Amino acid sequence: MSRAAVLCGLGSALPATAVTNEELAARLDTTDRWIRTRTGIGQRYVIAPGEATSDLAVTAAERALESARRGGGDGTDEVDLVIVATSTPDRPCPATAPGVAHRLGLGKVAAFDVAAVCTGFVYALAAAASMITAGAAHRALVVGADTFSTILDPTDRTTRAIFGDGAGAVVLRAGEADEPGALLGFDLGSDGGGADLITVRAGGSRQRASGLPPAEGDQWFAMEGRSVFTEAVINMSESAQRLLDRVGWKQGELDKVVAHQANVRILHAVGEQLGLEQQQIVVNLDRVGNTVAASIPLAMADAAGDGDLVPGQRVVLTGFGGGLTWGSTALIWPDVEPVRAPAHR
Repeated sequence: MSRAAVLCGLGSALPATAVTNEELAARLDTTDRWIRTRTGIGQRYVIAPGEATSDLAVTAAERALESARRGGGDGTDEVDLVIVATSTPDRPCPATAPGVAHRLGLGKVAAFDVAAVCTGFVYALAAAASMITAGAAHRALVVGADTFSTILDPTDRTTRAIFGDGAGAVVLRAGEADEPGALLGFDLGSDGGGADLITVRAGGSRQRASGLPPAEGDQWFAMEGRSVFTEAVINMSESAQRLLDRVGWKQGELDKVVAHQANVRILHAVGEQLGLEQQQIVVNLDRVGNTVAASIPLAMADAAGDGDLVPGQRVVLTGFGGGLTWGSTALIWPDVEPVRAPAHR
């Protein structure tokens, strides 16, 4: 059989502080009903002063490694690749991944970041799987981690209601393509013509090279909600369908979709496009919000821990984010026990 990347460990991490809709409503012009009816979100988590993206990434990675060990995997000395998907790195330079690998005691392994916003985790999976199948790596740690609370306008009720901080991680090992957990294929794409739909305008070389200070508000994250909604539904559903065709699965054979947790209406619309019932779409954004690159692995960990993902199911992961970017992958769900973030209320 052909060499493949096989998912064998799963972990997640959340900050200690949960911010409910009611708490947001006390500070901003919004209500719990306004947020829930538009997004499906009831609360989100935010990091404490002094915390950073790498802190969540390390915790999620440690839990994924523990999950792999519980499943009979080797020790951390077997990991020879670390990829961190994030759009909120600890610093613009260097990448966050080498520091995560160092703090985990992994030695001088290959480590780099992937920046594809909410699609980042799927892109990182594709990069790690490609390196494993090519023989350039044997065991990879792939982390999605973001702390969007650090780049949100504190007065913007829309973005403050949507986004939360978190991290999720998986361990991939070299294996065979017919094993449960093997990543069976990828569909990846982008459209840079939509770069202004999801963006932070200031802080990069374009703004800095202008010699001018940032315009008011350009240091904060900005999103064109209506356009993003449409693009997300179209691109996640079309990407997932292309992937189904590629791996030879018919729509009726698909058991679960773990999509980027952007908005509950987007999730349901993607499910409709794929001919799925609502219960076949994994949803955890009501508890954690939109956690960007952490979204898909956090949702996987919650669903597996709650018994919503069970061994043998045919599962598609699909994401959409800034760039614009999108991507999907598929696997038969393996017998993996996630080590999850504790629930804070």
